[in-house]
Amino acid sequence: MTQTIRYFLFILFAFFLNTGITVASEADSTSNESGHNTKFEAGKFVIEHVSDAYEWHIATFGETHISVPLPIILYSSNHGWNFFMSSRFHHGHEAYQNFRIQHDGEHEGKIVELDEKGEIIGLPIGLSITKTVAGIFVSVIVLLAIFLSIAKSAKQRANMAPKGLQNLFEPIILFIRDEVAKPAIGEKKFEKFMPFLLTAFFFILINNLLGLIPVFPFGSNVTGNIAVTLVLALFTFFITSINGNKHYWKEIYNPDVPWWLKFPIPLMPIVELSGVITKPFVLMVRLFANMLAGHMIVTVFVSLIFIFNSLMGAEAGLGVSVVSIAFSVFIVLLDVLVSFIQAYVFTLLSALYFGMATSEHH
Repeated sequence: MTQTIRYFLFILFAFFLNTGITVASEADSTSNESGHNTKFEAGKFVIEHVSDAYEWHIATFGETHISVPLPIILYSSNHGWNFFMSSRFHHGHEAYQNFRIQHDGEHEGKIVELDEKGEIIGLPIGLSITKTVAGIFVSVIVLLAIFLSIAKSAKQRANMAPKGLQNLFEPIILFIRDEVAKPAIGEKKFEKFMPFLLTAFFFILINNLLGLIPVFPFGSNVTGNIAVTLVLALFTFFITSINGNKHYWKEIYNPDVPWWLKFPIPLMPIVELSGVITKPFVLMVRLFANMLAGHMIVTVFVSLIFIFNSLMGAEAGLGVSVVSIAFSVFIVLLDVLVSFIQAYVFTLLSALYFGMATSEHH
């Protein structure tokens, strides 16, 4: 227990050190040549901190940026396929092979294609490995390492008490099976959906928790990216639609309601059909919003230190830092709980949708 507490305190310290170093460099950059501080742009910093990127930024010391470059893969009708590392952009301030990361305007944050005069001529097709994609690869490696180890232990210790990681994860697996899948789907059909439900639960949980660890190669807020939650929600949508029986589709297109709710305007079919679309949409937004909000709140609290510093001086920044860090610690602890809750809610709602799609008419 003592070792766990020390590890958690190290994670908190690393988070605030990493965030503080980055924010401090942003605050320093607001100083003009005469040495006077200008207003700290907290909003811009918060958005940059939680958004996706073409490099994995670790820290900034003055003018020195420490980051891990990521592969850029682009296809253009003018220049064909292009493969290079994001370090070629020199932190996005220079163009390379007629491409550049745009920092303002309509295409802000995207890679644009330039002509010989440096004018934007369009957007190339991008298959680049961004920070979010790299974070997914890291989480997949962690998941494989955990569950291959558990599978090996389960085979070696057949008919014996679980031990190690198996002892930690087996109760969670049984909980998803007995308390989520069986009640929601039914004892006769739940096994068919267990692989997806377990995969979704542990993928979301591991990514939620890894996003709270600010030490490379962790710290990428994968589930705080709406594209990731969209794909997860689409998996639930397609599995529900493919496995829906005739009773499920009848209740959507021809529900058992009074005729005047179906003719001349198909009011109830429209409502039921919209529910098919809004269910995965809610899954997507709930997970995305909750995980993004935690990271943004912590960053805002830390930014308050440098806002007060730029407005009222170093003494004000030091004074507000006590309250700011205290609230940040509370939000990080709350985010640990939210990580488990959101993984559970996504899995439970997916199981309920599967159960509704496969239930027999009574």
